[in-house]
Amino acid sequence: MATVDSSSTLAQVQAAFDDACSWVEDQDVAKARALVTAGTILLRRVPSTATKGSNALSSSNNEISKAIAEARAYIQAHDAAQLPGPLVTQPSFMTSRGLA
Repeated sequence: MATVDSSSTLAQVQAAFDDACSWVEDQDVAKARALVTAGTILLRRVPSTATKGSNALSSSNNEISKAIAEARAYIQAHDAAQLPGPLVTQPSFMTSRGLA
């Protein structure tokens, strides 16, 4: 189950993102998944530009997007649940003898 969802506050999502950033050091697929979830919510909730009167503030969401992409790549490469086929293969001498 996700650590944050649509009912989470912005502060909770930010905290979950910060907590999950240690997936790299821990080599933890679950934390990488949590980072993807929290980061995706952050990208949707935090505007890249805010304007008040003649003042404007813009922030780059590139760091969050980059962290999400890295976490997704790690999940794809290391998540045992996503590995195709059996993890153990049975050797066969049929193919080496031209029988199959």
